[in-house]
Amino acid sequence: MTAKQAEQRAAELRQIIEEHNRRYYVLNRPVISDFQYDVLMQELAAIEKKFPHLVTAASPTQRVGSDITKEFVQVGHKYPMLSLSNTYSIEELREFDNRVRKGLDGEPEYVCELKFDGTAIGLTYLDGRLHQAVTRGDGQRGDDVTVNVRTIPSIPQQLRGNDFPHEFEIRGEIYMPFLAFERLNRERDMEGEQPFANPRNAAAGSLKLLDSNETARRGLNCFLYYLLGDQLPADNHYECLQAAKRWGFTVSEHTRKCPSIEAVFDFIRYWETSREGLPYATDGVVIKVNSFAHQRRLGFTAKSPRWATSFKFKAEQAVTELLSVDFQVGRTGAVTPVANLAPVLLAGTTVKRASLHNADQMSLLDIRLHDWVKVEKGGEIIPKVVGVDLNRRPHGSEPFRYITHCPECGAALVRDEGEAKHYCPNDAHCPPQILGKIAHFISRKAMNITAGEATIELLFRNGLVKNIADLYTLKKEDVENFDKWGEKSAENLIKSIADSTGTPFERVLFALGIRYVGETTARKIAAALRSIDALAQADREQLLAVDEVGERIARSILAYFSDESNREIIARLRAAGLQFEAGAQVRFSDALAGMSFVITGTLSRPREEFKALIEAHGGSAGNTVSPKTTYLLSGDKGGAKLDTARKLGVKIIDEEAFRELIGVKN
Repeated sequence: MTAKQAEQRAAELRQIIEEHNRRYYVLNRPVISDFQYDVLMQELAAIEKKFPHLVTAASPTQRVGSDITKEFVQVGHKYPMLSLSNTYSIEELREFDNRVRKGLDGEPEYVCELKFDGTAIGLTYLDGRLHQAVTRGDGQRGDDVTVNVRTIPSIPQQLRGNDFPHEFEIRGEIYMPFLAFERLNRERDMEGEQPFANPRNAAAGSLKLLDSNETARRGLNCFLYYLLGDQLPADNHYECLQAAKRWGFTVSEHTRKCPSIEAVFDFIRYWETSREGLPYATDGVVIKVNSFAHQRRLGFTAKSPRWATSFKFKAEQAVTELLSVDFQVGRTGAVTPVANLAPVLLAGTTVKRASLHNADQMSLLDIRLHDWVKVEKGGEIIPKVVGVDLNRRPHGSEPFRYITHCPECGAALVRDEGEAKHYCPNDAHCPPQILGKIAHFISRKAMNITAGEATIELLFRNGLVKNIADLYTLKKEDVENFDKWGEKSAENLIKSIADSTGTPFERVLFALGIRYVGETTARKIAAALRSIDALAQADREQLLAVDEVGERIARSILAYFSDESNREIIARLRAAGLQFEAGAQVRFSDALAGMSFVITGTLSRPREEFKALIEAHGGSAGNTVSPKTTYLLSGDKGGAKLDTARKLGVKIIDEEAFRELIGVKN
């Protein structure tokens, strides 16, 4: 490679890597595997090593990726939060051992830990109480996510015992177990939202939610794996972890001391296959020198410690023939291409189908019928096609032509600007969309009608239910003669439908299945606009003024109410007695109009009562302190929100000052 060629290739690689960094850290939507990303980084590093004049401070090889976002307060790390070097090669791991032994003039003791596939966190404790939680960020500064971290049950608010330092930091990985990940993606699919690619991205996205109540619902967990600070309980890493376990931290039971690099290799070989039985995602093994004195002697590079590295498991991959492509239509009309494969064994199961994501991804991979494709399990759960073996491509194959019409109803597909997926717009007559909408409508978090999807299909197949409004015209005699049904089953169904008319407006709004209007957004809209009529008449500006409603959601709501068939269904539901107005809202005054409050600490009454008072006097109450917060109402033991308010210059008031604001005397 000439110097000119190297310069061109390095520039190309930097552009490609930066785009993948944006998708990984900012969007939480990676489109390539970790291994593919590492190959790109290694190629760039090799070019820069051969041509040192091409190295720049802005090169991806010189920086730690950043997860910093504008919505959170940035905090400097007391100890830089660097990334680890990594390898997929046993030979390179032996070279790491050689460098360590050379730097120490002796034999090191290692500690091996599973590398959890989540998002890194640093927790600071003062006098045994959780003080602050900060993300990795760019390694020097990260986002303060203390409010959200406090919702994770496995992270202790108060430590056990009394032998912990006055102040210390403990680092770990927040992750999402497989069961929680699968549940979340099912919900997102039902709500017409893009599913997360893997548990790691789901964990990262959940940690950055502005609504800590939603974070609490996501089922996050945390392993802690490194202690920093003065006066630590031991002079080595392993014993410090055992102390952390005594204090109440969740430390992996699989952590092992290894007296030699050969013992490290044994640990790796065992977990390359045994990890398949774990309830959470792992993508490798972290190897650390145990002695803190040895760690200090070995020191750091600009990006990573010299005393630690990670061995990454290659995602198990199989190559098989692509036989055909099906197109599935979801309840919101989103079309997903699915590969039908010649059966192949992958990670202990036989895979016959795999996701192809969307038209862009198929075009990027240049997938063609009867190609031999590479299949991986994303997050070790969802099979996906990640590449093509071009050497085995059949002669004369032609580029794949993505469908232009719905495979279920024949309607011409549409694709909104900025969207990855194509959609079938025929939501009123496309069978899978009708069934999906009804299934969503009856779900527990919506109308909570006791009927399963099989019942809905039975009703639909027999022509009794063609939309959600038809449910309220059903009679017992319509269903009691179905196979395996009887009078009691029919009565239970009809009663459950009748009982659902008492469901509050915010859940009815969610149940309607308006694209992108999830459970939280429906609650915000119901609180702001108060009725279905106000929502139907709202223009773009009024919609955008509602908390959490952005351009995409506003467009979707406007489109929904512009459809005559949707308005007709709402009229029928209203006639059936469904709640299309929010409950009466007590309004005492406008003393707090335009003001926003966040509450922290222990007050004389429950927080919900203070929130109700704030709203009754025209104000709004949120969960996260930001520059837009007018007041922080603080009781005893205000915690991290109090610290954040001081940093941002938000005015802090107590109960007495709050009562003065609303004109109530003690």
